[in-house]
Amino acid sequence: MSFLGIDLGTSGLRALLVDDAGQPIGSTERHYDVAHPHPGWSEQDPADWITALQGAVADLRAAHPQFASLRGIGVAGHMHGACVLDAQDRVLRPAILWNDTRSHVEADALDADPRFRALTGNIVFPGFTAPKLAWMAAHEPDLFAQAARVLLPAAYLNLWLTGEAVGDLSDASGTSWLDTGARDWSDDLLAATGMTRAQMPRLVEGSAPAGRLRADLAAEWGLSGPVTVAGGAGDNAAAACGIGAMAEGAGFVSLGTSGVLLAARDGYAPAPGTALHSFCHAVPGRWYQMGVMLAATDSLNWLGRVTGATPAQLTADLGPLRAPGPVRFLPYLSGERTPHNDPAIRGSLTGLAAATDRNDLTRAVLEGVAFGLADSLVALQSTGARPTRLMAIGGGARSRYWLEVIATALDVTLTLPEDGDFGAALGAARLGMVAAGAGTVEQVMTAPRVTAEIAPDAGLRDAFAAAHRAYRAAYPAIRAIQ
Repeated sequence: MSFLGIDLGTSGLRALLVDDAGQPIGSTERHYDVAHPHPGWSEQDPADWITALQGAVADLRAAHPQFASLRGIGVAGHMHGACVLDAQDRVLRPAILWNDTRSHVEADALDADPRFRALTGNIVFPGFTAPKLAWMAAHEPDLFAQAARVLLPAAYLNLWLTGEAVGDLSDASGTSWLDTGARDWSDDLLAATGMTRAQMPRLVEGSAPAGRLRADLAAEWGLSGPVTVAGGAGDNAAAACGIGAMAEGAGFVSLGTSGVLLAARDGYAPAPGTALHSFCHAVPGRWYQMGVMLAATDSLNWLGRVTGATPAQLTADLGPLRAPGPVRFLPYLSGERTPHNDPAIRGSLTGLAAATDRNDLTRAVLEGVAFGLADSLVALQSTGARPTRLMAIGGGARSRYWLEVIATALDVTLTLPEDGDFGAALGAARLGMVAAGAGTVEQVMTAPRVTAEIAPDAGLRDAFAAAHRAYRAAYPAIRAIQ
């Protein structure tokens, strides 16, 4: 048997085929664009996701005969996006994505209603789904009146795969409509934005069956046996499944476009005042918390653009780890979530001197991102989470120097996984395995083999702690003059 994990990302779709032991057989990627028709807007045509998936399946079928024995599919998706459909399940407008900030006024208004934080355990961020629909009600009333169904991106793919509108609890946690402790839609919160439960997908656990692959698709893909489609997951919950982060305190640091520090929790311990996200996990009876910063590798990419160097060139000649210098970088290029919940703050470089060179700027950027992640760790620790080891995943984890900076700034040992590049796609495939009956959560969601460990530099721990305190003090001062 084989199983397919689909990672529906912001810039592209990755499909990973695994065998019945969960070992990768092959993978492929297809890319698509994001539209920005107005400042702060970020949209995508869901039809592009279907085209990408069909192309990825064609690639895997051509390269791997094991695809013909497919028995389970799991979809992980970028969270918070609003796919708005009419009564015939036709897309009414481009999907409004997670990094779209047009609904900041509506988000503030919903967040002022104490029911939202009390029931969801989270701040209502502009990127979440509920304020997007409130924005539509105010600015696109004709389209809003036609909205028969609202799906998150992963649930939209589930609808296309199965013909059923089914979503999972980890993804639904980022809508501002879910009672996160009760693991169900809140009728009160839906009503506050003019929505009803009938417009929502049916909810299942991410590791539970959502439906069967449509017969016409199975025939088109050359499949003979039944194929179970799992509930799926939001991308970060799927990544946690991919590295086996199930038990209390297990988690990861993800260095992608954004930066994420995630820890699994055995219970529900919301702390919305910290701007942590407290979400249902993709498996029953578990939750997770994460801090999110909006510009991680994006910060290094920005420095590369202004200096004319690639990120690899920027980090190639930094030498051994050293104490933070006088140059300080605040990585708020697109605003910030944890811990500030401030979409208006912007980044800064201070401490520049005539002798400052490119390596000084690079170290400052790497340190600034690490201190942003350390802010999330402080917030997590305030809820009782005590991670001492975190797995490093994402493109930025290829920089050994950056990992040394992060380990020392967080005072946490980082581990590097085998096959870490598969991330959310592997987690999605594992959800497909469990949903199809190929094993239990405990049997399938195991930790990968660790290929390296990066421990904090004990000799530099105090210097990094002092630099982090100065970093935290810089935010209100910079905010006051911007």
